[in-house]
Amino acid sequence: MQDSGVFVKQWPTIFGCDVAGEVFEVGPDVQRFKKGDRMIGHTVNLVSGSPQDGAFALYTVILAEKAAILPSAISFTDGVVVPFALEAAVCVLSLKAPGVAMPGVSTPALSLPYPSLQHPAPSLGKTLIVYGGSSSVGSMTTQLAAATGIHVISIAGAHNFGFSKRSGATQVFDHKDPSVVDKVIEAVRESGQREFVGIFDAIATPETYEHDLAILAKLGGGHLASVHPPPANVPANVKAGMIFAVNDIAAPVWKDFVTPALETGKLQCLPPPTIVGKGLEHIQDALKKSKAGVSATKLVVEL
Repeated sequence: MQDSGVFVKQWPTIFGCDVAGEVFEVGPDVQRFKKGDRMIGHTVNLVSGSPQDGAFALYTVILAEKAAILPSAISFTDGVVVPFALEAAVCVLSLKAPGVAMPGVSTPALSLPYPSLQHPAPSLGKTLIVYGGSSSVGSMTTQLAAATGIHVISIAGAHNFGFSKRSGATQVFDHKDPSVVDKVIEAVRESGQREFVGIFDAIATPETYEHDLAILAKLGGGHLASVHPPPANVPANVKAGMIFAVNDIAAPVWKDFVTPALETGKLQCLPPPTIVGKGLEHIQDALKKSKAGVSATKLVVEL
């Protein structure tokens, strides 16, 4: 957004999608929250373009249906890693019909159920591959998919195998392994009578897309959901789409799942935060660090 102005509708503007803090004021129709509540929430500035909806500020407007009470045992710095990744993960998994991610690019529609508070979740008999399982959205998608009863196979860096399994992946494969495509295909085939759903690519580069399409070709096609526009001219048996991480589909998850799941540990605050600093003056440094790339962590600025 800062480099190209995408999603910005007016200048000056305020960026940021994740917030954690205390409720300062509630609207007249809000029933679930009151002044002083500890909460986490996902802003809608990507849609509204309004500065009041940006997270990088001392006071931010949050829609009640995109917020949840944060249990007292969880710090704000831990809880703030959840919101954007959670909504993005729901958009990966649960949309029923394709929408518009950006002009000419549709959203994916995997039509999978919402996560369950049951432990363990009843098996759905389905397998999903998450490419980039140690990323913020990749690890959250792994968590929610596992909580839905889906068998998750993750592709990540070798040093992040433990993290991906902690997120809920049943098997993890090294993205640098020259045989990663063949090994993932074999793992899917050996997963029993489970239905192969497809791939969520949280990295979405030419190299990962090449691997995605090779896997899908050998497994008879399926969904390819990604965080960037998918490759052009995919085979007819591949349903490709780019996620857009603001959607009302996530409202029931915010309302019914997030708080009790955080309380029981069903939902973990992953990846763990790295504190860049305290104060708005550290936002730009955090943006630079994010652009340079991080692994298995989320950069957080305290206010």
